[in-house]
Amino acid sequence: MPDHPYAALIEQLSGDLRPVRRLAAPWRRTVVWCGAVLWVAAIIALFADFGPLWHRLMAAPDMMLAFAGAALTAVLAALAAFMTSVPGRSAWWAALPLPGLAVWLSAGTAGCLRTEAIGWTQPEAPMHPMACIYFIVLVSAPLSGLLMWQILRACPLRPALTASLAGLASAGAAATILAMIHPFDATYTDLLAHLAAVGVVVMAVRFAGRKAVRK
Repeated sequence: MPDHPYAALIEQLSGDLRPVRRLAAPWRRTVVWCGAVLWVAAIIALFADFGPLWHRLMAAPDMMLAFAGAALTAVLAALAAFMTSVPGRSAWWAALPLPGLAVWLSAGTAGCLRTEAIGWTQPEAPMHPMACIYFIVLVSAPLSGLLMWQILRACPLRPALTASLAGLASAGAAATILAMIHPFDATYTDLLAHLAAVGVVVMAVRFAGRKAVRK
């Protein structure tokens, strides 16, 4: 029986093939990313005054809840991003960060309803909300870059959804880190600035993620 006409070509193409390295489980990749977040937080912590921070959190439970809600949003959104990047996983994983987001937003809103400023806080500077936006966006940039690098190795089938979750995770982590050096009481302008920064990060990462997958 004569050889297949493409046998030599097939042998040539398959001769250098190597086994594909299997991606780590989503929860393992989440742990790696959270480790990077802690590394960034450790650097920012060099400029934090933890004494007044602790007094602020203890004096205002809503601040503690907002801090915890932002951190929980970051972790759950990162896990959801990794889960939705795996083919065959349900898009309902995108709802995973909603509990943390609800705590974050409701606690932040409750803090704005206080009629008297709590102790261990400073008067808010006029341009402070813009500084919050800059901080969240700039800190989110390397965190979202690392997260998207981890995600794109899986070739996500829903790039817009997965990238949006990655942006939410990065913005939540940046907002959590910001709380360490944020000596001001909760205000509506401050809350709106944080929400605007989160929206900017989510949309930017969503756009970048879709472009990267198309390439």
